[in-house]
Amino acid sequence: MHRVVVTGLGPVSGIGIGVNEFTAGLRSGRSAAAPITSFDASGFPHHFAGEVPAFRPEALLRRLRVADWGRSALFAAAAARLAAMDAGLSLPATDPARVGAVVGTTSGESTVVEQLTAELVAGGYPAMSAEALRQAPAERLSYAVSAELGLAGESVTLTTACSASNYAIGYAYDLLCWGEADVMVAGGADSVCRWAHAGFYRLGALTERACRPFDRDRSGILTGEGGAALVLETLEHAQDRGARIYAEVLGYGVNCDAHHMVAPNEESVAACMRLAQENAGVKPEDIDYISTHGTGTPANDLCEARAIRAVFGDRVPPVSSIKSMLGHTMGAASGFGAIATTLGIRHGFLPPTINWANPDPEMSWIDPVPNTARPATVRVAQNNGFAFGGNNAITIFGAIR
Repeated sequence: MHRVVVTGLGPVSGIGIGVNEFTAGLRSGRSAAAPITSFDASGFPHHFAGEVPAFRPEALLRRLRVADWGRSALFAAAAARLAAMDAGLSLPATDPARVGAVVGTTSGESTVVEQLTAELVAGGYPAMSAEALRQAPAERLSYAVSAELGLAGESVTLTTACSASNYAIGYAYDLLCWGEADVMVAGGADSVCRWAHAGFYRLGALTERACRPFDRDRSGILTGEGGAALVLETLEHAQDRGARIYAEVLGYGVNCDAHHMVAPNEESVAACMRLAQENAGVKPEDIDYISTHGTGTPANDLCEARAIRAVFGDRVPPVSSIKSMLGHTMGAASGFGAIATTLGIRHGFLPPTINWANPDPEMSWIDPVPNTARPATVRVAQNNGFAFGGNNAITIFGAIR
């Protein structure tokens, strides 16, 4: 088995685009929450989200024609381009079949599907845009990454909702570990869309203006968007080309309890943590920080906190939720968590949970790194990702040794 390392990071987010801006956003506790511009939200009681208003795909992409792709595919491709540049990858690769892409998503190109639905309602099938129909399939997210970077290895889109990026990282990790690839681009992408906003509102899971994970008065999520990509490669490949290494991917764990369509299951979440730690060859006491799923809903945060306590006992490391800053970026969420975790290891800090004001007595063991980033030595970190239907995925990262 080959060791796997992170050599490039590509965040396209509401708190910063590119490594430097994103790191500054994490350190300062910047918030992406603002009134929605992606669609007319005036009919909703809540109309804030974590959009990326500064996203200009034409300024980042080199090969794709922007008009041919939906917004989520453009997020994925732009994040991948940034990650490849950050990694110093020479593209096209000498052997492009040894370099692939895995992208996770929740909504795929739902903004395109919403456009097509409106056209269908207004004028029937003849009114539907042929260009939009070509953009609609979700598998085009990984295709966009491969086309933008000139890759010829595996190109896979995983649709395991809000844990999808961690699934993608795990999939890429396996290919690299077993020598089936030299380099993989892994992450996730999603766009703010009407159906997700409406769906979470009808579930009672949408907050009005500010997401407050682990706060006593938390009231729900804000939807968000963006693209998150990591360049992963075998340690040998990275060393041979003299790459800068951020951190090592130590392992991952996935499970699915199928307990409930939307409600998390504490025992299954705890079991996934144990699977990830076993796969990574670490113990709970080795872990210095947890990047939580931390949606800010009453049920999710309490379930996650209890599962953490069940696994870590009396020694619970600091945790934080970057969804407090970004909003819930759906399929990109655990990808952003992986990037934040990697940056924390590399630069010695813990990202904060912003908007936090009141401790919750039901989870007194949780230290959410409230409101201000904290200097810390992070040797091993855990990145949680959970999804509807009980699809849990956790990745473990460590300082390179």
